[in-house]
Amino acid sequence: MTLRRYTSLPALIYLLQSKSLTLLSPSSWDDGNDKHCLEQYKEKRGLSVLLAACFTDAPETYHHWRVFAGDSSGCCVVFNREKLLSRLRPIRGITCGEVDYRTLERMRNTTPLIEDLPFIKRSGYIDESEFRVIYESRRGKVTKKDIPISIESIERVAFNPWINRSLFSTAKQLLLSIDGCQSLEKRIVRSTLTGNAEWKEMVEDAA
Repeated sequence: MTLRRYTSLPALIYLLQSKSLTLLSPSSWDDGNDKHCLEQYKEKRGLSVLLAACFTDAPETYHHWRVFAGDSSGCCVVFNREKLLSRLRPIRGITCGEVDYRTLERMRNTTPLIEDLPFIKRSGYIDESEFRVIYESRRGKVTKKDIPISIESIERVAFNPWINRSLFSTAKQLLLSIDGCQSLEKRIVRSTLTGNAEWKEMVEDAA
């Protein structure tokens, strides 16, 4: 029932200060195949604006941390899925959906529909378990769109397990000082994925 968005501390600060989710152009995405799907969708639909935000509905994984938030400012916003989507779905031009991972063989045998293009990706990425929010418009030339969200839709904010504990403490206090974010005090944590005390104790108790 959650959607995770792996991001950076500056982006997180902007999200909390603006109380909004920011959708950006996919033109800078690393995966050339993925980017081409969005470019073709934009062209075939005659759009002037196509923006996106990416999430995962998978549990916390080492892969997600390392690939999407592995540097010193990496963090993850865990949203309540329904509370977030209830804000997004009514907005004109917004489409939400899970990514469908397809093999080359499947693509050869079944031509994708135009409406599929923003939500398909090669099968090698299936572990990402990606969920996307797409905004499209035939008018304007904007390169980003901020969509208002509620702080109450945030269930947890986690920093990556490699952040220095002192830096985490400072960053947490900074986030709590943002107007309207005091309720997050018990929900801002440091991931213990690579160093969990309870896990280590149970290992030590091995018989």
